[in-house]
Amino acid sequence: MRVLGIETSCDECAVAVYDSDRGLLAHQLYSQIMLHAAYGGVVPELAARDHVRKLLPLITAALQESQMEKDQLDAVTYTAGPGLIGALLVGAAVARSFAFARGIPALGIHHLEGHLLAPMLEPEPPKYPFIALLVSGGHTLLASVRSLGHYEILGSTLDDAAGEAFDKTAKVLGLGYPGGPALAKLAEVGHSDRYKFPKPMLDRPGLDFSFSGLKTAVVLAARNAELNDATKADIACCFQDAVVETLATKCARALNSCAATTLVVAGGVGANRRLRTRLLELGKQRGVQVCYPRPEFCTDNAAMIAYAGCQRLLLGEKDDLAIRATARWPISNLQPPSSDKFE
Repeated sequence: MRVLGIETSCDECAVAVYDSDRGLLAHQLYSQIMLHAAYGGVVPELAARDHVRKLLPLITAALQESQMEKDQLDAVTYTAGPGLIGALLVGAAVARSFAFARGIPALGIHHLEGHLLAPMLEPEPPKYPFIALLVSGGHTLLASVRSLGHYEILGSTLDDAAGEAFDKTAKVLGLGYPGGPALAKLAEVGHSDRYKFPKPMLDRPGLDFSFSGLKTAVVLAARNAELNDATKADIACCFQDAVVETLATKCARALNSCAATTLVVAGGVGANRRLRTRLLELGKQRGVQVCYPRPEFCTDNAAMIAYAGCQRLLLGEKDDLAIRATARWPISNLQPPSSDKFE
């Protein structure tokens, strides 16, 4: 099955072509970072308008990269949510129209399911079941993944997501947008023993996360210090260590509670080198396999949407002619593939 995947949930406009026999054939991505940098964050209306401009040229580029004609596609998959509703509607409308014009199915995909399955795009994908840590700008959660569509949420964030905490801390330090990668780079030259920031919710049982208290501690430290380059680097380093240790400890608890032997790490923060190093250490200590998607598949991309959609289509899932887009869509509401869905 040859599937065109479309991702427009936020500020990345992406298109991919996936073949169930040959794997990923094409992956095109346009980032809107420069567009939103002047505002210090994503402006939803600007994001949606830019998707309108960029999506069709990206589809053309992806088809050329895959050396495939439009009529050779068997289906179209697109991100139906969660995300910015205007941005989602652009991708959904184009996908549904493209599929209708060619008489092929279109299927809306849950954005977080795409992230959870992104490691399946690697040459040596993990095997079900596994524990997944999904960490991004909008989401932080631990899930038990038994198979496609069978996800049990073990813990999630009660306030800020980890990526959001990175971005807000970067803003406090005057690092600009996007803040997360800039903070991680600055942390490499900082000292980890200068500040003792809290590691939220490690003093109580459970697998939920909270990063608002850590963010407040960073704000107070910055307010009471002379923010020269050295101090900024030290704050960045200590903040990153607090987040990484919190995530690692929760992962260890999840592995214990489920007696799992595989840990998958996905989402934009999954590209953080300090986090990767720490979780690989955890894996070696416990004899657990730790799997990551390559960095370009940690952030929002269409390859994961094409893959997830292809697997559901192969199992008989169907959709009707509706254009589906929803800003809020808890992954706990996601159903396993069903051949009679919307039939």
